Amino acid sequence: MADALVIVGASYAGVQLAASARELGFEAPIVLLGDERHAPYQRPPLSKGLLSGKTAADQLALRGTDFYAQQGIDLRLGTRATGVDLLSQRVHLADGSELDYGWLAFATGARCRPLAVPGADLQGVHELRTLDDALAVQAALGRSRRACVIGGGFIGLEVAAALTTAGASVTVVEGQPRLLARSFPTLMSDYVADAHRARGVALELGRGVAALLGDAQGHVASVLLDDGRQLECDLVVLGIGVLPNVELAQAAGIACDGGILVDALGRTSAPNVLAAGDVANMALPTAAAPGRARMRLESIQAANDGARAAASVLVGQPQPLTAVPWFWSDQHELKFQMAGLPAPGDQTVLRGELADDRFTLFYLREGRVAAAHSVNRPAEHMLARKLIAQGAAIPPDVLAHPASDLKPFSIPRPAG
Repeated sequence: MADALVIVGASYAGVQLAASARELGFEAPIVLLGDERHAPYQRPPLSKGLLSGKTAADQLALRGTDFYAQQGIDLRLGTRATGVDLLSQRVHLADGSELDYGWLAFATGARCRPLAVPGADLQGVHELRTLDDALAVQAALGRSRRACVIGGGFIGLEVAAALTTAGASVTVVEGQPRLLARSFPTLMSDYVADAHRARGVALELGRGVAALLGDAQGHVASVLLDDGRQLECDLVVLGIGVLPNVELAQAAGIACDGGILVDALGRTSAPNVLAAGDVANMALPTAAAPGRARMRLESIQAANDGARAAASVLVGQPQPLTAVPWFWSDQHELKFQMAGLPAPGDQTVLRGELADDRFTLFYLREGRVAAAHSVNRPAEHMLARKLIAQGAAIPPDVLAHPASDLKPFSIPRPAG
C-alpha cells in the first residue's frame, strides 16, 4: 500500500480528512488509526450533555457503523503509531507491524495539561478529554456531593454547569483574576462570572492550587488554595488547558512549535505529510488576527475545515482554509457562540442587554466587523459570520440598535 493515505488519529479531523478525500475522488487505500477502543465519537457532549444526563454514550458516534466500510476506509481501533520514518515513508505501530504510505496525515489532537501539585494522583481526581474520562466523571458524580473544577476556561465552565445541573455543589478555581481571560474582554468575563454565580456555582478567581489533600482511603477530600484555605470536595475535575500531541511528528523531524507547523492547506515541513485539528498550528491571514502569524484553533469547525483543506491537496486541487473561525459553548441554559478572532484594540459594540441573557458583542477593526460573541442569539451569530467574511463596515450606532436591519450589510459587494 505504498500509495495509501495513513491518518494517525481517529479524531474529528482524522475522520473528516478521510471522508473529504473520498468525496474529492481520492481512490488509493485509506488507513485511519485510532488508539482508543471506541469508534470515533463526538467530543462536545462529553463536558455537556453526557454529564448532565441529556446525552447517552451510544448517541455519540461521529459516523454510522457502516460508513467506514462503505467508503473503503480501513479503521483500526486500539492501534497506536510509535514512530514515523520520513525517508522510507513508513509508520511503525505498537504491535511491531509497519505501514507504508504515499501520504501521511497527523490528526493526533491534544491531551489534558497535567496539574503539577501534590495529590494530583488521588482517587476522585479526573481530567476530561476522552469518552472514558467522561464516563469516569459521570460514575463518580453519582457518589459526590461537592465538586471542585480547577480551571475557568470553556471546558471547566461547561463541566461546572453540567455538574450543577446534576445536583452537585460546585466551586470553580481559576488562577487568572477573571474567567476566560484569553478569549473574552472584561465585559464578557464579568457577565459569565455573574451568570454562573446566579446559578449556584461558587468562584475562586485569582487563586492557585497548592495541593490536593486526601482522606485515609486515598480519596480526594479537599483542595488547598495558595492562600491557605481548604475547599472540601469529594470530586475534582481538571480543566487547565491542553497540550498538542506533537511527539510523533517531532521525533520524525517535522517542524513543530506549539503544535505541528502547517500552512493554510495543512502541509507540514515534510513532503507528503499533512496535519489538521487541535495538533496543527496553522498559518493565518494577517487580517484574521493582527500580530499573530499562526494559531492552533481548538474547535470542531477548525478541525473539519482544516481537514477539508488538507484533503484538497491529496487530489491536486488545493483549496486553502478561508472560513471564518467559529466556536460554541453551552453553559447552563446559555448558548455562547463566537465568530472571528478578536484582537487588542478592537472597538466593542453591544447589541442587546446583558441582563436579558440575549445579546451580541461585536468587535470592529478599522470600522469593519472582525468578530462577534453572541449569547442565545443563534440567528444573529449566523449573520455575524457573514458580516465578518464580508468585512462589513457598519456604523457603531447602527450596529448597537436592536431594531436595525444588519442583513443588507452581509450582501457581497460587487467587484470593482
